[in-house]
Amino acid sequence: MLNLILFGPPGAGKGTQSEKIIARYNLIHLSTGDLLRSEIQAGSELGLRAKTLMDQGLLVPDEVVIGMIDHKLRDHRDAAGFIFDGFPRTVKQSEALDELLATYDQSISVMIALVVDDSELLSRLLNRGKTSGRPDDQNEELISKRIHEYNSKTKPVADYYQQQGKFVPIEGIGEIETIFAEINKAIDSVTSK
Repeated sequence: MLNLILFGPPGAGKGTQSEKIIARYNLIHLSTGDLLRSEIQAGSELGLRAKTLMDQGLLVPDEVVIGMIDHKLRDHRDAAGFIFDGFPRTVKQSEALDELLATYDQSISVMIALVVDDSELLSRLLNRGKTSGRPDDQNEELISKRIHEYNSKTKPVADYYQQQGKFVPIEGIGEIETIFAEINKAIDSVTSK
């Protein structure tokens, strides 16, 4: 089973590349945002708990998110694998994910990080803001804050997987197909072991 974390700052191209990865490797997309919305819509116990917290402007605790991921893993035991998007964001979440996967005799196969410098990210997000209408992509100060937040809080997650020998940085600037070819090489080297 292929369990992949696609990692990178806002604007690195994760959305574009994850669609291509999912199609090629037949993976189940595990986006924490999508999971939260579907659990809330289903009215599950975890979803109701999450909604109560979100309605109060509070973050959903790790154990609730891990519980939602557990539901998804249980529902798709015969899947070719999963692509984790937007999770884990902290070392604590990484450890919890590793523990959960171990209960299914699984582990993270590889973390692929799209590497893009901050000035390119700023430019990409401002352009995306013009075309998508997303207000969070139209304010340079907010974008810079999001990039800084990513750099300061999620870098330890990359270090965590690097210590396990599972971290693969990929240059995220260039032609979409060229970047995808590099991602394929990284995935294929892991799956051929």
